[in-house]
Amino acid sequence: MIVAATSTKALWYLTRGSGIVSLVLLTASVVLGVSTAARWASAKWPRFITEGLHKNISLLSIVFLAVHIATAVLDGYVHIRWIDAVVPFTSTYRPFWLGLGALAFDMLLAVIVTSLLRVRIGHRIWRAVHWLAYGCWPIAVLHGLGAGSDNGQQWMLFIDLAAVAVVATAVFARFVVPATTHRTNTPLVGGRA
Repeated sequence: MIVAATSTKALWYLTRGSGIVSLVLLTASVVLGVSTAARWASAKWPRFITEGLHKNISLLSIVFLAVHIATAVLDGYVHIRWIDAVVPFTSTYRPFWLGLGALAFDMLLAVIVTSLLRVRIGHRIWRAVHWLAYGCWPIAVLHGLGAGSDNGQQWMLFIDLAAVAVVATAVFARFVVPATTHRTNTPLVGGRA
C-alpha cells in the first residue's frame, strides 16, 4: 500500500485530481464570497448559511490545494521544488505556468493569514487584502490551463468554462445587477433597497 501511494503514477493522479477539486472548491468559495459580500439572502436561505458554507468550502479548498502542491513536489517525474510553490517564476519546469500557480498561492496565503488575524488587524485591512481573492482565482485558472496535463481534454475545458461562467455571473450580479436594481427603486435580493 505504501509503495502504491508513493509511486509516480499514484502521485500524478493525486496531483491532477486534487488540482481539479481545488479549482471547483475555489470557484464555489469565490461565488459564495461574492454572495456574502452582496448580502444576498432570502427567508429560505439566510446569510449565515452562505457565510458558513463560504468559510468551510474555503478551508476544504486549502486542504486540497495543500495535497495538490505536496504531490506535485513529491512526484519525481518533473523537478518541482518546494520553493517553486511559493516563489513565482523560479521553477525550471514550465516556469511561467507554475509561476502563476505560485503567485495565486501567495495571494491565497495572504487572504488566509488576514482571515485568521481578522479580529486583530481590523475589518478595513482584512477587507483590503481579501480583495486579492478576486485576483487569485483567475490566476489559478490560468495556471491550470497552462500547467495542467488535462488542459486539452474536452471534459477539463468544460470544467474550466463552467467555473469561469459561474464566477462571471456572480461578479456581474454583484457589481452590475444591484446597481441597476437600486436605480429602479426595486428592492434588492435580501430585502435591501
